[in-house]
Amino acid sequence: MPHNFGSKHTFTWLRACYFFFFAILGLLVPYLGVFFESRGFNPQQIGFLLAIVLGTRIIAPNVWARVADKTGYRTELIKLGAIGAAISFVSFFYHGSILYLALSLVIYTFFWNSILAQLEVVTLESLGENAHQYGKIRSWGSVGYIVLVIAAGAAIDRYGAEILPSLGMGLFLLLALCTLPLPKANVDEAQKRAITPLKLSASVSLFLLSALLMQMSVGPFYGFFVLYLKQVGYSETLAGVLVALGVLAEIGIFIKAPWLIQKFGLKLLLIISTALTALRWLILAWYPQNLSLVCLSQVLHAFTFGLTHAVSIQFIYQQFPKGHRSRGQALYASISFGVGGALGTWLAGIIWGDGSSSALVWVFAAICAIISALVVLAINMDKPHQHELTQSHAST
Repeated sequence: MPHNFGSKHTFTWLRACYFFFFAILGLLVPYLGVFFESRGFNPQQIGFLLAIVLGTRIIAPNVWARVADKTGYRTELIKLGAIGAAISFVSFFYHGSILYLALSLVIYTFFWNSILAQLEVVTLESLGENAHQYGKIRSWGSVGYIVLVIAAGAAIDRYGAEILPSLGMGLFLLLALCTLPLPKANVDEAQKRAITPLKLSASVSLFLLSALLMQMSVGPFYGFFVLYLKQVGYSETLAGVLVALGVLAEIGIFIKAPWLIQKFGLKLLLIISTALTALRWLILAWYPQNLSLVCLSQVLHAFTFGLTHAVSIQFIYQQFPKGHRSRGQALYASISFGVGGALGTWLAGIIWGDGSSSALVWVFAAICAIISALVVLAINMDKPHQHELTQSHAST
């Protein structure tokens, strides 16, 4: 890795990339379901479309990761992904059938899913021995999410959901511009070698299962949280503020994550996070009209995503050797956010039905989180297991 990869200049642009990447999520995660509803799609169709957004993470990140680990061109793939996603997002400006939107989502997310796993690896390798400080850079993504979730909620309240494509295109162009100054990584001989299969340890396999269940639990939040709040009687603006409250709590936990990880270890923190996530969803199921309790449930997002993600990134970074870290992050993203998120969102749409069973969606989410916590109990997470993660005996 060249010396300028750990420079202040690089960290500035990495922060900007996180800011705009998650600003886009702050627009799409809470409001894409609202956008699809404004186009006349029913809850089952919305669940199907949102499942595509998450489902493409099953394949696409692993395709990009194999290229990244083999060539070392991680920053180049980040740039390609940002530019390709911006171009393909143009399709959202045009009305079309559910098949048209499904195809548009597949193309757009194929490029979109090339970005984050590589951005995580570049950030962690740029930090080097200070990898535990990852949360302080990643927190800029949370800031971007907050800014857009509030601004987009107010914009949709005033102009309607059709403002979403224009807001999204502006953010995609800004993200693409911020990726351009990222320096190239060196391509060493280890990265040029043919990529060999990996044998995952029991700890990694159990971790991936727990992550899948955790994201099944979060799936309903991706697609139906704002719709649920609207059903109860909240406005899009207030819904946006509530989402932002959760991300604000997330920023705080990211800042404290290095200290928490060093003091309590990965396993205990993940158990606490999954258990509190189950409590969060039960609050939504039972007390959606109590604004104070809904606010509390959003504060728990600090654990549902913030601490869970910080712990997960550290675990994956420990388990995978340098030449396979892109694949490690991609595997985590594809199984958890991809398979888990897609299943959770799709099943939430089925449970939602005509809206009369909407509270059951959060009971389902809580059950997934509880099972995830039970799986975590079986994982040995508090020290690296890279010796258990072996490569096949291929020639090098």
